[in-house]
Amino acid sequence: MIRIGMMGTGSISRDALTPAIASVPGAQLWSVLSRDEQRASEFAAANGAASPTPGYADLDAFLADPDLDAVIVATPDGMHAEQTIAAANAGKHVLVEKPMATSVADADAMVSACAKAGVKLAVAYHMRWHVGHRLLAERVHGGAFGDIRTAHARWTFKAADSTNWRAHDDVGKWWGLAGVGTHSLDWLRWMLVPTCGEVTDVSSAITTGILGSDHDEVAAATLKFESGAIAQFVSSAVFLAPTRAEICASDDYAMCEETLGRSAGGRILTSAGALEFEEVDPYAGEIADFVDAIAQDREPEVGGEEGRRNVEILCALCP
Repeated sequence: MIRIGMMGTGSISRDALTPAIASVPGAQLWSVLSRDEQRASEFAAANGAASPTPGYADLDAFLADPDLDAVIVATPDGMHAEQTIAAANAGKHVLVEKPMATSVADADAMVSACAKAGVKLAVAYHMRWHVGHRLLAERVHGGAFGDIRTAHARWTFKAADSTNWRAHDDVGKWWGLAGVGTHSLDWLRWMLVPTCGEVTDVSSAITTGILGSDHDEVAAATLKFESGAIAQFVSSAVFLAPTRAEICASDDYAMCEETLGRSAGGRILTSAGALEFEEVDPYAGEIADFVDAIAQDREPEVGGEEGRRNVEILCALCP
């Protein structure tokens, strides 16, 4: 049994990650860290944390527990590096929410700390465990689509105002890009890199100030790959639109409608018709992979180096 500590009690922890832990054999919610100890204790009690002392406000005390095996870092982006490095130094495996850091230097420090401590470092890009996406990736990587020419992704949300922490510099760097754009970037890299090679050039257009934030409120990004394939994605914090992801290749195409998001649903269309797939919680998939990586002493499917590359591209798109 891998005993997992949850760092952060926000909506992603409450609505997605904690329920997923409960559904994964071999995983157990052990303890919870929050800036407020009462909130941590209440969250732990509501979700059945198994530790005799499950709620913490002090990071050092939380990590000092010898029965704690691993942590999920689901705190604001600017806190990820310090908390991940502290966890690694305490000998705890780490699954860190995306984006893993707000600078390449911090990402490098996280990778180095986990390697030095001999602990696993995984990055939480749950869209890789959407069953439809996995079936599509198998076909694309197996050559069924031929040569990829272009790919696109759009995932946005609409904020009411700029009070969210991602809209400010205290613990955030990007807004729409950190909330959803990083997922689109990961999806495009996952689909394209195995057959198209690495990203060789990037460009972007960024809009700010609509809601009073200096952070990206609308971002449109273009990526060029070694093969010549071109990918684009749009993220935003100021408008809501249906999510969509597309791949256009020499021999086939795929249109993914409403598959980007927290759910396991949506539909995927190719020239042959709909791609049938089972709806399985992708958050459970990423946690199961993390737990298995620890148990089998292997690298997680999305490790620190891939998370670092995502951060590097985000920094190039929106310094």
